[in-house]
Amino acid sequence: MGYFTEIYAKELPHRAKAVYMYLKDRSNKEGQCYPAISTVAKELQLSRRTVERAIDDLVRAGLVTKEQRWRENGGRSSLLFTLKGG
Repeated sequence: MGYFTEIYAKELPHRAKAVYMYLKDRSNKEGQCYPAISTVAKELQLSRRTVERAIDDLVRAGLVTKEQRWRENGGRSSLLFTLKGG
């Protein structure tokens, strides 16, 4: 099954599986990407809150870590996602 063997085996809501696949598709060779939540929601045709819940599901399952990124002026930037599985 390749990349998604672990994600298929876990008992996760379909929203979490969809978001994981989205992040995997956009990640670099280190498994990192930083799309905006609103971009993920728009492209997957999900609500912003559903994407946030899906990311929380993935973090709890140990498949993704998230880290807040910051701008030079101290303002928030997008989150950095690092994929652990697959």
